[in-house]
Amino acid sequence: QVQLVESGGGSVQPGESLTLSCTASGFALDSTPMSWVRQAPGKGLEWVSSINSRGHVKQYADFATGRFTVSRDISKNILYLRMASLKPEDTAVYYCEKGWNVLTRTGRGTQVTVSS
Repeated sequence: QVQLVESGGGSVQPGESLTLSCTASGFALDSTPMSWVRQAPGKGLEWVSSINSRGHVKQYADFATGRFTVSRDISKNILYLRMASLKPEDTAVYYCEKGWNVLTRTGRGTQVTVSS
């Protein structure tokens, strides 16, 4: 059974950093592309980043380029999203998903709140 469990969210001030984790089970992370998507309050899903199955191709939304980094630990089957220089507009629930450049949500997500 495929399961994706996000964690690592929290409340931070603008300019701070957070690293989100996505623990996958039921499949291997190196068997499929993976993506991060987010949903801000009152808004639709927004694609954040994708990483290919081999882990050597990464793509980011314009707002994430230069601030966010997607990575993974194959031995632990965990996907990460390192977020730096966070802004209030990054406040959202973040989800990890199977696939490249997807706009779906499967798990419960993890809440990130950026506020002074």
